[in-house]
Amino acid sequence: EVTLVESGGGSVSAGGSLRLSCVVSGYRWQSWCMAWFRQVPGEKREPVATMNDNEMTTIADSVQGRCTVSQDNDKKTLFLDIHNLMPEETDKYYCSAARWPPRDGCRTTTTSYMPFGYWGRGTQVTVSS
Repeated sequence: EVTLVESGGGSVSAGGSLRLSCVVSGYRWQSWCMAWFRQVPGEKREPVATMNDNEMTTIADSVQGRCTVSQDNDKKTLFLDIHNLMPEETDKYYCSAARWPPRDGCRTTTTSYMPFGYWGRGTQVTVSS
């Protein structure tokens, strides 16, 4: 069974930073692709960052220059560091793992999120002005 557990969310003031973590277990670490998404209830889930088995990462335009995605050495934890947070980025942040590699690549601009079949419960980030 694949499980993903996010942590690290919380309340910060505008301009603050957070490091989100996602502990992964049971995942097949071959040709893998993982991503961070964020979502406000009632709105579309937005991709924030991706990372694949070649350690290639992509970052969404909305957080470019303020965000990095990384992994620990044993590949069991995925991190998202996000800086200079803005109030409009108050969202629930989710970690996701792909069941199969997206056809057009492991990237935030992929045209289909169907491959992302494993999800954590999310961690809430609240940014106050």
